Amino acid sequence: MDEAAVKSPPPDDDLLAALLAGKPAPVKPAAAAKPEPAEETPHYHGHRDRLRQRFIASGPDALQDYELLELLLFQAIPRRDVKPLAKELMTAFGSLWAVTQASAEALRNRFNFSDATIAHIRVVGAIGLRMARQQVMGQPILSSWQKLLDYCAGAMAHEPVEQFRLLFLDRKNTLIADEVQQRGTIDHTPVYPREVVRRALELGASAVILVHNHPSGDPTPSRADIDMTKQIVAAATALGVVIHDHVIIGKGGKYVSFKSAGLM
Repeated sequence: MDEAAVKSPPPDDDLLAALLAGKPAPVKPAAAAKPEPAEETPHYHGHRDRLRQRFIASGPDALQDYELLELLLFQAIPRRDVKPLAKELMTAFGSLWAVTQASAEALRNRFNFSDATIAHIRVVGAIGLRMARQQVMGQPILSSWQKLLDYCAGAMAHEPVEQFRLLFLDRKNTLIADEVQQRGTIDHTPVYPREVVRRALELGASAVILVHNHPSGDPTPSRADIDMTKQIVAAATALGVVIHDHVIIGKGGKYVSFKSAGLM
């Protein structure tokens, strides 16, 4: 056998010294682990802070609608680039206000949003409507007619089904109550003239404004709308209640006033 083949490598100095002294062999420290490569910085890094600062410094008019929606989504979705999502929501629903009025089902089924995110979006719409309602309640309609129309449009223009709303006025034409009497289908709402008059008498109202929406977006009155209005006017007049107007709400700020159109 080759002598070189059985030779062991000579012990290093530290190991030899330990063996001669009767001590345990020293343990060499493990080699240091190589550092992990640094993660690539996302392309949207710092975007949130920049957008917030622009909003604070210059106000909401300096931001486009989708950017305001981004600010809202920042709080609901903390670790994601929400700019594409904000644009997608705007495209899907058509406007910033329509996004805040979107149904929970639409937001959940189409965008897979959690209940927390849905609530975060819809609460903004609820606050906006509450504030608009406070601007018209207790106010004479003659001096706040446009605000009243804006409120009705905000509350009803994006409803997926027809909604019949009653605005009750006192003898000074001050708005004393705002109630949704019926919700129907996409093109019909059952309305009972006797219920309209009964509720007016319960509230002590001397006049009523009828409001309903057309989910199609076209506020043009149908023959059924005209006939139903005539029935309500006849029932109310018999009991001393005035029907001031019937307004149909469409989309995009469109509406039809029966009184202005000469339909009542």
